[in-house]
Amino acid sequence: MKADKKKTPVVEGVEFAKAVARIAEEHRAEDVVVLDLRGLTSIADYFVIGTGTSDRQTRAVIDRIDAHCHEIGQKRFGLCGYDTATWVLADYVDVVVHMFDAEHRRYYDLELLWGDAPRVEWENGKA
Repeated sequence: MKADKKKTPVVEGVEFAKAVARIAEEHRAEDVVVLDLRGLTSIADYFVIGTGTSDRQTRAVIDRIDAHCHEIGQKRFGLCGYDTATWVLADYVDVVVHMFDAEHRRYYDLELLWGDAPRVEWENGKA
């Protein structure tokens, strides 16, 4: 019997955050942003924040991100809110994904809360 080898993620840090943001946008999430939290908190290095247009679509984005993570050997350490999909948080340790419905995104306003965090350009064609 072969020893079970742990996969080391092939994409980490900012590149992983950018890839997650692209996946969210490709699956029709709206207003996707990546915040660089390094030096501001020990919670995570990056937040990826997006808005889903329905609970089904929000779950589909999270499912696709998880599928991508499985492909590259990235482990998810936590998931909250998937059942209601008003605010789904997926924790990949250095990157935390927040997918909201529009009402909860406005209410919690993470971009304002973390206003000191620089935004990372992630869209294709940008640095």
